[in-house]
Amino acid sequence: MKFILLSIITLLLALGCLFVGSVSLAPSDVFSALLAGDDGSTTAFIVWQHRLPMVITAILAGSALAVSGLLLQTAFRNPLAGPSVLGINSGASLGVAIVMLGLGGSLSVGTLAIGGQGAVIAGAFLGSMLVMGILLLLSAILRNPLMLLICGIMVGYLTSSAITLLNFAADATGSRSYLLWGMSSFSGIPLTSLPLFALLTLLGLGCTVFLVKPLNLLGLGDNYAENLGVSIRRVRLLLLFATGLLTAVATAYCGPVSFIGLSVPHIARIFFPTDNHRILLPATLLAGAAVSLGCCLMCVMGGSQVLPLNAVTPLVGAPVVIYILLKKSA
Repeated sequence: MKFILLSIITLLLALGCLFVGSVSLAPSDVFSALLAGDDGSTTAFIVWQHRLPMVITAILAGSALAVSGLLLQTAFRNPLAGPSVLGINSGASLGVAIVMLGLGGSLSVGTLAIGGQGAVIAGAFLGSMLVMGILLLLSAILRNPLMLLICGIMVGYLTSSAITLLNFAADATGSRSYLLWGMSSFSGIPLTSLPLFALLTLLGLGCTVFLVKPLNLLGLGDNYAENLGVSIRRVRLLLLFATGLLTAVATAYCGPVSFIGLSVPHIARIFFPTDNHRILLPATLLAGAAVSLGCCLMCVMGGSQVLPLNAVTPLVGAPVVIYILLKKSA
């Protein structure tokens, strides 16, 4: 029953994002545009080239970040673990900073040159993958998950320092472009780029299915899980790969979205008070989609002025985290 209710809420929020925007459109016109396809009219252009890609992006990115947060919180047994804590977001930010502030907005490898949005996405993805590679290497050396978490935080500090230096040396135009990217948005992906984004996201989500049983066993203790044949190192590697891929893709395409990966798993646990990941995983996936769509709707409800995504996500995520901390300290 709860899954049905959560699915209905997600569907209603998706419809709300299609109907509400910076440009006022009648609901009948939106329905007509969806049924008729992109016929070249202004309404069809807004619906098919802006609102529909935004809705799909919010669902995929929100689900990816929320599931990443759930896996990390379970693996590290830390309610404050999230995609940004391991430094993967910071790696993406460093990649974008190098492209925008150091390379003038273009990325070239040999005879191949990429400019504009493609260069930003490529830089973010390469930066995320670099940090993920470092973490995978460290995971082969460090057996303590807490030590790996601390290393991720230190990597984040190092990348932040490099970004500050690049910002200091950059011109005003580059700094402003980087600032706007850092505010994040679900509306920056055109319809033509959605297939690749969806494929990579679904690949990462597919990997998490294989982690359900090991994570349930890890919740009973590492020694117990090992006695049942679970390879702790193998699970950690697959966990880092899945969360790294999901976070890297979402950050590369949407920017460093804050609080969704940290807060949504707690929202899912409030509605589904269980440690069984067969229930928690789909619940978190749906809750991530719903929260992302809700944040999208809040961004465009101000009329012609669209709010930055990272101005809204803390309004939803921070109270949840404060509530969880107060509940644990009670």
